[in-house]
Amino acid sequence: MCRHICPIGNATGQERNTARARALCASVVVRGAEKIDDIIDNIYECSLCGACTNNCITGWDPKIFIQEVKADAVLNGVIPPYIKDLLTKYQQTGNVYGIPYDESLKKYFDRESNILFLVGQDALYKSANSVKNACELLKKAGVNFTLNEKSNSTGSALWFLVGKTADTKQSAEQSAEIINGYEKVVVYDPVDLKFIKREWAEWGVTVKAEIIGFNAFLIDLIDSGKLNVVKSDKAYTVQDNYAYSRELDDSETVRKLVDRVGVNKEMLLNGKETNLAGHLIMNEYMKEVQSKVAANRWENAKNMDCKTLVTENPAEYELLKENCPDGYRVLSVEEMISENIK
Repeated sequence: MCRHICPIGNATGQERNTARARALCASVVVRGAEKIDDIIDNIYECSLCGACTNNCITGWDPKIFIQEVKADAVLNGVIPPYIKDLLTKYQQTGNVYGIPYDESLKKYFDRESNILFLVGQDALYKSANSVKNACELLKKAGVNFTLNEKSNSTGSALWFLVGKTADTKQSAEQSAEIINGYEKVVVYDPVDLKFIKREWAEWGVTVKAEIIGFNAFLIDLIDSGKLNVVKSDKAYTVQDNYAYSRELDDSETVRKLVDRVGVNKEMLLNGKETNLAGHLIMNEYMKEVQSKVAANRWENAKNMDCKTLVTENPAEYELLKENCPDGYRVLSVEEMISENIK
């Protein structure tokens, strides 16, 4: 089944982009028939979304060997030039995109608070409106929070680029040192939330602060009356992010949010069976493919007449929005809540 469910393989139409073919490529390197240089581009064409893992009847997890190959490529000095470029940007600027965050976000930084809002690198550097909308919603609820730029380098971006290396773990430890200075940390991007809860724990990175996902935090604010919402008859369709639905086994919290403000309408491939709608790091070196990934997801929505998609992840939000067909719209979770506040 992994040959049919891969969002990248479906976008490119190439057999090489399926998990099975990628595994065969890696196996010929292990057997000494090919060099790692010959397959490394194919390795970086995987989004690590885990759709293949979810559908593998053997219980095998291709993400594990993919990340091991990346780490080996780093040690052997054979990572592709486009990945070297992203790593250079990270070394020079602290983020893989090599750009500063939007000046309009400065007012949310370095305020006195015991609550840290950790938005992640994708949102901070590539989805400024997402950060603004989320911060304004928290302000409306009377939440005293702060942002800290360096805390957003959780290691998840480096992990995607080079696997488990010393640099990746160091980035995680530096982020942990910052967030442990707060009582509570609200994590916006589920990719970072998964990374903190899974990889940090596996690597022995100490977390003293209370960690809570943004969706769960919003539920608490609504149920406590700090966000006064009204339930409408608007239909919303969840674009489940793989980090929530598969890695953290939570596809229900976002639906509870939908139920608080509207009507849930499911599209094809939801919950654990979700399909990726876009990846911003891969968009730096596979832009056309990521556009096709998003377009394919819109086809899933259109086939079920789902007019409004609600995203949990800034990467999927940006790429779905960029490829949004006429007559449809994409909202972030905070935008959905905001349009239903009394």
